Amino acid sequence: MKALTIFQPWASLIIIGAKPFEFRGWRPPSSLVGQRLVVHAAAREVDTREVHQLVRLLEAGGRFAAHTCLKPDLALPLLRDWMNGTELPLAAGLGTAIVGVARLGTEISAEFGLNRANDSDRDMHSNWGWPMQDIERWEHPFSMKGAQGLWTWPDAERMAG
Repeated sequence: MKALTIFQPWASLIIIGAKPFEFRGWRPPSSLVGQRLVVHAAAREVDTREVHQLVRLLEAGGRFAAHTCLKPDLALPLLRDWMNGTELPLAAGLGTAIVGVARLGTEISAEFGLNRANDSDRDMHSNWGWPMQDIERWEHPFSMKGAQGLWTWPDAERMAG
């Protein structure tokens, strides 16, 4: 099974269903569409500034919240918990998702009421939204060193069971 390493809090936001798209500068390989992949949290520490900015946007509502392409009712509790000291797993598999057919960020933005969309200020790297569907959250995160891009998870089915 393939895995995709994602910075926190984004990986956890996917796993709780608050982040319906993972934005990338490239489409997923056609062999991955419709397949399950492991959502892996990167080892990089959470960017405090980024989380505070996200919370401000989500709390402001309207087009400000829409800019995040997140579901505020699901995202805010996780982000506020982190701000209050709850740690997010790092360097760990969190669960799995089925990758849908990638769509242009500009198409996705219309669903959120915007003229453009991605989940960060990295416009040049976030042109394609990969739908993250049928999320299966693992009961416990599994520590695992990740890698850039897509990589092979050693034995996701055994670990999830």
